[in-house]
Amino acid sequence: MTILALCGSLRRASMNAALLRACLRLAPSGVSLTIFPAGELPLFNPDLEANLPAPVARLHTAIADSTAVLIASPEYAHGVSGVLKNALDWLVSLEGFVGKPVAIFNASPASVHAHAALREILTTMSANIVESACLDLPLRGLRLDEDAMVASVHAPAIRAALARLASGSDA
Repeated sequence: MTILALCGSLRRASMNAALLRACLRLAPSGVSLTIFPAGELPLFNPDLEANLPAPVARLHTAIADSTAVLIASPEYAHGVSGVLKNALDWLVSLEGFVGKPVAIFNASPASVHAHAALREILTTMSANIVESACLDLPLRGLRLDEDAMVASVHAPAIRAALARLASGSDA
């Protein structure tokens, strides 16, 4: 089982990036996780879909090769971050994304607007949002790095959510 992770932040000290790096270490046995470098994607341009830029082709291949997708992203101005929206725009016409199991990890439960918008975008894209694998983690302001997240009280919930996502359904 392979989970492809998308981070909606490019910040070096991003809490969401640290959360995804912690997920690499917390993935249950038999589950591998890869973080895709979404910052390498060019701005979405439908004119380029006939001859995909190399980073977009790599994203499409990574989606095809993954069992599921995990997204962690901050909220910017009550919306989805530009880097995440750009990555998702490159996936809109990708047949391999339709029905793909997806989980959203929200590292700041106070960030409700982007979370709701992201769910709407994913639903429109026909993703299979695995509700039991989605987590709201109160990490904002705790200044935890990935080591601290791995050792935190949240680690068992993260590990269990990753197992549910890898299974691909809420059943």
